[in-house]
Amino acid sequence: MTISQELARFTVDARYDDFPPEVVLAAKDAFLDWLGSAAAGAEKPPGQIMLAVVEEMGGNPEATVLSTGKKTSSIMAALVNGAISHIVELDDVHKASILHAGAAIIPAALAAAEKAGASGKSLLEGIVVGYEVAIRIGEAVTPAHYYYWHTTGTVGTYGAAAAAGKILGLNEEQMTDALGSAGTQAAGLWEFLADGAMSKHLHPGKSCLNGLLSALLAQKGFTAAKKILEGEKGFVRATAEEFDLEKITSGLGQGYKILENCYKIHASCRHTHHAIDVVLELVKQHNLEPEQIAKIVVKTYPIAIDITGNFAPDSLYAAKFSLPFCVSLAATARKAGINEFSPENLNDPAIRALLSKVELVEDAEITALYPKKWPAVIEITDIAGATHAGRTDYPQGDPENPVTHEQLVDKFRELAKLHFSLAGVENLIAAVDELEKITDLSGMLQQGFAQ
Repeated sequence: MTISQELARFTVDARYDDFPPEVVLAAKDAFLDWLGSAAAGAEKPPGQIMLAVVEEMGGNPEATVLSTGKKTSSIMAALVNGAISHIVELDDVHKASILHAGAAIIPAALAAAEKAGASGKSLLEGIVVGYEVAIRIGEAVTPAHYYYWHTTGTVGTYGAAAAAGKILGLNEEQMTDALGSAGTQAAGLWEFLADGAMSKHLHPGKSCLNGLLSALLAQKGFTAAKKILEGEKGFVRATAEEFDLEKITSGLGQGYKILENCYKIHASCRHTHHAIDVVLELVKQHNLEPEQIAKIVVKTYPIAIDITGNFAPDSLYAAKFSLPFCVSLAATARKAGINEFSPENLNDPAIRALLSKVELVEDAEITALYPKKWPAVIEITDIAGATHAGRTDYPQGDPENPVTHEQLVDKFRELAKLHFSLAGVENLIAAVDELEKITDLSGMLQQGFAQ
C-alpha cells in the first residue's frame, strides 16, 4: 500500500464510537477554540476583503459564512471561514508538525457537514481524522519544510481533504484520490513576512477550499497521484531537504494526535509565547517596571529568531511576529492578549525604548530540543546590575503545560463577543458542549447570531 492508501484506510475506518472520551473532548475544545478565533477575525480587514470577493462571486447556499451568518457554496464558505480564523493569531498549534490545524481543517469539515446535512457526531469524526492526517505529514517534513513553507497552508490541505472526505463518506479509493489532489495543490510560502502582507490568512483559507474541493472531486471519480507523498516527484521530496516518511504511518490508529494539540493564550505568533510566558513570570516575581530594565536576553531556537526577529515592527500584524516587541509588551502591559496588541501600544514610547534593549541569541542546547520542545531562556538585567533568569520548555497551552477546558471557554467568550451577541455566545458554548447530539449544524451556527 502507498502511504496515501494507508491514511485513507485509517480515515475511512475511524468511528466516533471508538474514540476515547478524552479524544471527543479534545475535538470539541478544538472546535470551540477555532470558532472563537474565527469570530474575532470576522470583521478584520483581510476577512472583509475576502468576504467581498466571495459575495461578488455568489454560489449555491450550502454552508454558512461566519462573517455574516449567510450561506454560500461550501468551498467559498470554507475559504472565508479558514481565513478569518487565522487573523488574530489565537488559533491552535501543534508543536512537532508546526501546524495550526484548526484554521486549516475545521472550516472544510464544517462546510462539508453542512453541505451533506451531516450530524455533529460526523463533524467530530472529520476533525479527529483531519488532525491525525495533517499532523503526521507535518511531523515527517518538519523542521526542514518550515524554512520556506507555511505548514498550515501545505500539510493542512491534506487534513482538510481527509476531514471533508470522511464526512462526505468517501471510500478508500476515493479518499486516496482526495489526498492526491490535496497534495498537488498544497502551498503557502513565508515570503509574506518581508512585507507584513495578508497572505498568511489566505493559506488556511486555501487549505480548506482545496481540501474540500479535492474530496468533492474524488467523490465524483476524479483521480489523483497514489504516491503524492513518497513519490519521486511527490510532496515530501519537493518541499523538504530532510524528512522521515515513517512518521506518517508509524503507530497509525494506536493513538490520536489531537491530544497533542496546543492552545494559545497570547495573541501573537506561537514562537513568541515561550518568551512571553517567562518575561511575565519574571517581571511579576521581581516587580520590575520597564524603566528598571537595562537588558532582556532571549535565548531560543533559530526558527523563532528567523520568523520573529523583527526589531522594527511597523504594524500590529508585524508586531505579532516580532519577538522583541512581544517581550517588551509583556514586560510593560503584563499581558499579551488581543486587547494589548493595540495601536497605542504599538507606538508606546516605553515599549519602543524597551524593544531596543532586547537581544536574541540562538542557544545550541535549545536548538537540539526543537521542535519536540519549544524552549526559551530569558535573562533580564535590571539597572542595578542584577540578572533575573527563567526558562520554559513548554509554552502555556501545551499538553505539558495545559490550560483547562474552563479557561478555553473563558477565552471563547472574550473572542466570540467581538462578533456574536452575548446570548449567541452562550448558545454556542452550550451547543458545542453537546456537539455529538447536534443534528442540524446550520441551525446551531445560527444560534450565534441570536439577539
